[in-house]
Amino acid sequence: RVAAILLEEDRILLVRQRLRDGRMWSLPGGRVEPGESLEAACIRELLEETGIRATGARMLWVGERLDRDPPLLHVAFQVRRSGGALRRPDNTHDDNPISGVAFVALGDLARHGFSSRFCELAEARFEPVRGRYVGAMESVGL
Repeated sequence: RVAAILLEEDRILLVRQRLRDGRMWSLPGGRVEPGESLEAACIRELLEETGIRATGARMLWVGERLDRDPPLLHVAFQVRRSGGALRRPDNTHDDNPISGVAFVALGDLARHGFSSRFCELAEARFEPVRGRYVGAMESVGL
């Protein structure tokens, strides 16, 4: 699974959809299609889910969820906006539809269900984990 992190000023782009842990907001992203690079998947998922075009995907971290069957590898990329406008996707083929897309102030992440660890990392612009294997996703607060 890839995830896109788009930071603009003191805000981060999130999508609203029901998650297994009960949260309603998450990072845009999804599965990699056959023959697709991780970077291309990240940029495609961001466009599909939010309407935002991006370039310059730089890997932030690699983590894993061993509690899933099969285990899931997560790769987060930081991206820069190159165009597009925020919009909700059509959700035609989604089992778990996205009901909203928004830029959220970093200081409001806890109110959107994010852990204190994730909030800390976001405030630090994810520098403490940039380019690292983080192991279990809990280590980045997800």
